[in-house]
Amino acid sequence: MAEQVELEVRQVALGGEGGGLCVLRGKNILFVDTMADAEEQIATTAQALAGLEKIDDMYVLPQIREILDKHRG
Repeated sequence: MAEQVELEVRQVALGGEGGGLCVLRGKNILFVDTMADAEEQIATTAQALAGLEKIDDMYVLPQIREILDKHRG
């Protein structure tokens, strides 16, 4: 899904409390903190994806859409 919306995902150890979406040299990059627990990693990823307009035009499994909607805005 990230590839389809031109989102680069980088998994990096950030101390367990970091991560998020940023724009670097014109590219959307999501930093996922490998030291965070799985729930936090999912929340960070869902927030980043939910904030991208291209996601609204894609078919996404209902269970995934529900997670995205929960973390939108």
